[in-house]
Amino acid sequence: MNFVVDGGEKGVGLKKVAIVKDGKSGRRMELWANQPGVQFYTGNFLDHVEGKGGVIYEKHDGLCLETQGFPDSVNHPNFPSQIVVPGEVYKHDMIFKFSF
Repeated sequence: MNFVVDGGEKGVGLKKVAIVKDGKSGRRMELWANQPGVQFYTGNFLDHVEGKGGVIYEKHDGLCLETQGFPDSVNHPNFPSQIVVPGEVYKHDMIFKFSF
């Protein structure tokens, strides 16, 4: 699912995209980026999958936040353009800030 970042217009600079908190451990992650959208994935299809070190992953045991332009923006004139023309610099910045 793609979400729109408030104030995330192209070229505006870094904006806070998301905060993820673990209520049990107190861990917290902030994601900052310069892209107008964020794709959010969850581990919906994990079903007793063995991972690194033999750890078993179940449904919802993971998430992914992927900052990006809007999917299919080339077909929607009201979406920010994702076209990079020759000579133009493309810059995609993300900062992950972890704390306890």
